[in-house]
This record gives sequence, structure tokens and C-alpha cells, in this order.
Amino acid sequence: MNLNLDGKTAVVTGASKGIGLAIARALAGEGANVVTGSRQVGPELAKLADDPAIHPVAVDLTAVEGPARLIDAAVTAYGGIDILVNNVGAVRPRTGGFLSVTDDEWTATFAVNFLAAVRTTRAVLPHLIDRGAGSIVTISSVNASLPDPLVIDYSAAKGALANFSKALSKEVGKHGIRVNTISPGPVSTDLWLGNDGVAALLGRSNDRPPEEIAATAAADSVTGRFTTPDEVAALALLLASDRTGNVTGADFAIDGGLTAGL
Repeated sequence: MNLNLDGKTAVVTGASKGIGLAIARALAGEGANVVTGSRQVGPELAKLADDPAIHPVAVDLTAVEGPARLIDAAVTAYGGIDILVNNVGAVRPRTGGFLSVTDDEWTATFAVNFLAAVRTTRAVLPHLIDRGAGSIVTISSVNASLPDPLVIDYSAAKGALANFSKALSKEVGKHGIRVNTISPGPVSTDLWLGNDGVAALLGRSNDRPPEEIAATAAADSVTGRFTTPDEVAALALLLASDRTGNVTGADFAIDGGLTAGL
């Protein structure tokens, strides 16, 4: 299927690794120009940037001015923007329970998982309105609708993100702009499987091997495995494309059947 993304310009946040890197790679593979925003341009992204269609920008998206800097860089590089993928995020299990989570930790969680997307969206929206078209795809989480005390601050931030995206879709639809979210369950990235990922942190807290923690998490889904970054990327590209031209205000779970409800 031709997604008609050739020549489009996309901005992808949190693209130095994992889901964001996979989305950036997939967009470039479809012929799009891709501007990536991340605190550091890691080795995988630097290698990907050998492709002239990839334009990395080192920027702190949790800083108030960071998202606007990223959008300005994209407009300067390519003259406009067609697609925004809000992907940047982070999670840390709160093994000490709710009372262990400090104000600073709440603030940091909301800065990276909620406010970064709000600010980046606010910076890009005037450009999309001027064009009279655009797609905003935001990577949320199943925790937006499956609150978990182990990630209580992350769940709250993702819940806010889902609500924000749905509300915004109702405002900007008249401008030809679509706003959708993707809610992955566990994905095979460093966020879950890295040395400081969820499985490792929970393993150390419970004196269990991280491989055992990961296997238990995978077994909770119907398919019995984690989602891959490329699978999330494929869904993001479909939503970014005009093949889903009348889809907006929707959330798409990609969790291997983990979510039990309708």
C-alpha cells in the first residue's frame, strides 16, 4: 500500500532509540523528510542520519523552550511540517509505593510524558493550520486506561495525554488536522529490557532475574510476547498517512490483547 508520505515532512520526538527511532526510520523509508528531537543524538540515530532525509536536533524537550526550538529547526530545514509524532516519554517503577514519590518526581514525570507533547503540539499547530492539513500521532500507553500503582505518576500523565489528545481533535478537525493516539503495552525496547529498564529495576527490587520479570509481563498478553518497535511504527505511519483521512480522536491499543475490556 502506498501511504503517500513521499516528500512530507515529519517531526518525531524521543527518536534516539526504541519506538521513536523505529518511527523515524520507517518514515524515511516511505520518502518523508524526518526531523528528530532528542536530548542526545545517540549512535543508532547518528548512523540513521547518514540518510539525508533524517535531520537530528539535540534538544531537551522537558525544557519550556525546547519543543519550540525543535519545531523552528524543522521549519527552517524543510519550509513546513505535515506530521508530528509525539513519542518522547519515560517511566520508572515506584517500588516504594505512592508515598515514596516526591513532588520533584511527579513534576519530572509530567514534564516528559505530558508537557513535552503539549508544548510540541502548541508549537507545530500554527504551521499545520496554515497548511490546512496535518496529522498528529501521539504515543500514549495502555496505562492511560489501566492505572497501575507501580507506575502511578506515569499512568496519571498518560491519562492526561489521552484526554488532551481527544479534546484537541475536536477543536482542530475543522482545520483538516487529525489527532490520534497509540497505546502500546510492553514493547521490546530499553525502556523495558535495558540495564536500567522496568524489568531490571523490578528484578532488583524483588530479587528476581529481569528475564523472569519480562517473561511474566509477556505472559499477561494473549499473544504471549512483547510488541516490537517496528510494529508500533507501522501503526504510526498508517495514522500519519492520508489512508486514514477520516480517523481522528481515536486511540489504538497495540498490546497483544493485554487490555481485557472493550
